[in-house]
Amino acid sequence: MLSLILKLIAAALAFGVLFSGCQIIRNGQSIPLAQAQRDVLRLATCNVHYIVPDKEAGAWSQQDWDRRKGPLNSAVQAIGADIIAFQEMETFSRRNADVPNLTLDYLTRNNPDFAVAAVGDPKTFPSTQPIFFRKAALDLQDQGWFFFSKTPDVIYSRTFNGSWSAFASWAAFQDKRSGKAFRVINIHTDYASRSNRLQSAELVKNRIVPWIADGETVFVAGDLNARSGAETLRIIEEAGVEFAPVQGSTYHLNRGLNLFGAIDHIGVAGNARQFGEAFVMRKKFDGEWPTDHYPVIVDYVLQ
Repeated sequence: MLSLILKLIAAALAFGVLFSGCQIIRNGQSIPLAQAQRDVLRLATCNVHYIVPDKEAGAWSQQDWDRRKGPLNSAVQAIGADIIAFQEMETFSRRNADVPNLTLDYLTRNNPDFAVAAVGDPKTFPSTQPIFFRKAALDLQDQGWFFFSKTPDVIYSRTFNGSWSAFASWAAFQDKRSGKAFRVINIHTDYASRSNRLQSAELVKNRIVPWIADGETVFVAGDLNARSGAETLRIIEEAGVEFAPVQGSTYHLNRGLNLFGAIDHIGVAGNARQFGEAFVMRKKFDGEWPTDHYPVIVDYVLQ
């Protein structure tokens, strides 16, 4: 009996290795990212994972940030986007005032072509979900936030079940090339609580419906912690948002392991059409993984 059990365990492990290998091959980086076109709006979303500054070593420590900040900057530059919605851009001090924000400061300093929206004094504006935008292409018109909470307009209010604060940041832009206006909603829903995810999605839907009804073009981007077809996405789709189909994994456990479908998404409602297919940048930079999520990139034509 023991021999049989050991054989079954060995077979299961072998299958797991084979399955992971097949997933890595299937989701591997084989086609290069197309060069951005001048009359096309390129959006990207990327969860960069927070830094734990009082952790001496290991994953997500200050030492780890020193290792991955250069690769992350290389990834940002390789994306070639007009807009990048970031999640978890936080130096996690267990306080709401995230000062300094090491990732934000580093990327801002090293990318002078970009300005940053959806940021402000942390006492009045949560700045851990910034929206980078290319200054030559876009003008910032407005910005704001709301928390995934029973009191969404109270800054840093706890989520529906009392867990860590989570929120949506947003920014309104005008495209200098076309003159068209649009809004970007940057969201990060709870990975652990389905109830929180669904209530957050309902709140997003309720907030964007009036904007869409007024004729605005609204993009929704971020880490939804839900795969295509999940109820979290379906709720937001009820507002008229159409998410770009994303093939394969976008979260890789910080090891390049592509084990399940995309949880990072970009969608739009209003006067824009998708141009080409969504692209997931599954590659190391400078020999390192910059974070545990792959950037997702989608091009759109504003109409």
